[in-house]
Amino acid sequence: MTPSSSSSPNPRHEVTTPQALPEERESEPGLRPSRLSEFVGQERVREALQIAIDAAKGRGEPLDHLLFHGPPGLGKTTLAALMAAEMGVQMRTSSGPVLEKAADLVALLTAQEEGDILFIDEIHRLRPVLEEFLYPAMEDRKVEIRLSEGAHAQTMTMQINPFTLVGATTRFGLLTAPMRARFGIVQRLNFYPPEELARIVSRSAYVLGVKTTTEGAQELARRSRGTPRVANRLLRRVRDYAQVRADGVIDGEVARAALRLLDVDEYGLDEMDVRILRALLEKFGGGPVGLGSLAVALGEDQETLEEVYEPFLIQEGFLVRTPRGRMATPRTFERFGFELPGPGAAGAPGSAGPDSLPGLFERE
Repeated sequence: MTPSSSSSPNPRHEVTTPQALPEERESEPGLRPSRLSEFVGQERVREALQIAIDAAKGRGEPLDHLLFHGPPGLGKTTLAALMAAEMGVQMRTSSGPVLEKAADLVALLTAQEEGDILFIDEIHRLRPVLEEFLYPAMEDRKVEIRLSEGAHAQTMTMQINPFTLVGATTRFGLLTAPMRARFGIVQRLNFYPPEELARIVSRSAYVLGVKTTTEGAQELARRSRGTPRVANRLLRRVRDYAQVRADGVIDGEVARAALRLLDVDEYGLDEMDVRILRALLEKFGGGPVGLGSLAVALGEDQETLEEVYEPFLIQEGFLVRTPRGRMATPRTFERFGFELPGPGAAGAPGSAGPDSLPGLFERE
């Protein structure tokens, strides 16, 4: 899920971006499970979906409209496809940025057979006029087509087959209240713990025909930023290293050596994460600093920082968002060998800012 063309990750650190990369369009589907029972992780979400599927099948009705939200790369598209498979229906996919006019939606909605799933990625980026067009389709199973423009414009109403809209978004807060209210099921996907990612790595390695030890899978899992997409990408890159530099087996030592070459450290931090945290420490005294100032200092796009990098750094306790701006945590100071500021110093609660005590943050 790419927020915008301007916020696509820099090629230097795309190995750990949770966004889907173009070259993964063919390789990624082969690693996805074929049944909901095979889906690893998100136990609460999976249980809720299984109940909804069983109930809908028991009544002979389509699933209720469903919204997935959470960081990218956690399995929203995969879960939608698994729901279609479990219901025995077809799934058509599109995304908010691609849908530009009502005719685009008409083509999708009128092609739906009864019970089919329409999956719209980045649904928060739908144009308002298209949102309003979707409302009667979701509630009353009809679409209204405007035949002309102007004060005396005529419209034609078409009935459509009952269907299920599955929306996915990384920016839940950007969805309008009327749109949120029309989803009967709303589920948030969270970052995966290392033990679940290790299971995903082991399964993907089996599918790819790659030999990996338990330690090797765990090492990849710890550095995958809580994201299955990143875990699978790292597996493919480390597989290449094992083939060329080792005996083809990914053990702990091979995984660590390959990940060092990829600039992914033991915390899962990549080169861009390090740049963000170092800038926060060295240029802004640990913060607080506004997102705009931080983006300018890094030469990066604000949306990329906020949507792609910050969620992981916050989740892992390296960064906090406050009303006054972004701040480094004690863990960040410790990680980079900086002395934690005392009370009243720059970056400390109640401080005047990093300019008040120049030179405070010298390396130990």
